[in-house]
Amino acid sequence: MVTDRPAPEPGPAEVAVSVTAAPITPLDVLCASGTSYFGRPATPYVPGVQGVGVLTRPAPTHPAGTPVWFATAAGMLPGDGSMAEHVAVAAADVVVLPPGADHALVAALGLSAVAAWRCLTGTGELAAGETVLVLGAGGVVGQSAIQLARVAGAGHVVACARSAAALERAERLGADSTVRLEAGDDVGSLARRLGEHPADLVIDPVWGLPAAAALHALRPGGRLVNLGSSAGEQSPLSSAVLRSRSLRVRGYTNNELSADERRDALLTVVGHALTGALTVDYARVALQDAARAWTRPGRVVLVP
Repeated sequence: MVTDRPAPEPGPAEVAVSVTAAPITPLDVLCASGTSYFGRPATPYVPGVQGVGVLTRPAPTHPAGTPVWFATAAGMLPGDGSMAEHVAVAAADVVVLPPGADHALVAALGLSAVAAWRCLTGTGELAAGETVLVLGAGGVVGQSAIQLARVAGAGHVVACARSAAALERAERLGADSTVRLEAGDDVGSLARRLGEHPADLVIDPVWGLPAAAALHALRPGGRLVNLGSSAGEQSPLSSAVLRSRSLRVRGYTNNELSADERRDALLTVVGHALTGALTVDYARVALQDAARAWTRPGRVVLVP
């Protein structure tokens, strides 16, 4: 429901931000539905775990009008989020953006691109020349991972997705090879096709059957980094495959990043967006139409 509310007054260690773009992310939907691992949030609350805007008032080190990205804990902890015209957010969760940054694109990328970057270069330990397999290549994490893998020095990037349109887009974004996930696939059939491009690192925002199949496509000593479960909460992993190839399966969450780590990663991906090396498909929707946009497929960015 979209309604009128007074603009919040910032408290100690908070700043006032006029929002210019706020994405609807899978985490927002999970939190609002009470199905995230944070549990059911106290209601009513304004959702939105991140956004972009300008400082409404001068801050200690920056004037009013300074463009910023910000994070909130809406849906995870008590408090309101970014899907509003005006917000009050912790100063520690604000990142000043470089001149020329596209607010809607930064909002669309946001923490999804941060996660892709950190999974590749941090948790996934990507080395120059390695082959990266990106599952769920149609989503924002997947689209970002394809491009950022190339930026980070991958020698070959493989994209896997359900739709032909997603795979065509993946090729435009720089994927060298594509594998389509078919409706009748089992672990063996998908594994055979993925195995045509042996990978060193799998970026996995889907889990379920695709993750199990991807393990078969990993070279000895390969790594799979999981950061989501859109294909299922359970995956039929093979102990024999894990042990025979000394594979590593690791979990990732942005919530473990320090404020400095998150800022550095965000500014890195924004920098790549400014050079044209990173983009993502998204739809702009007016804030007043947020209720209708809530379940719309793809990344939606709410704008005032």
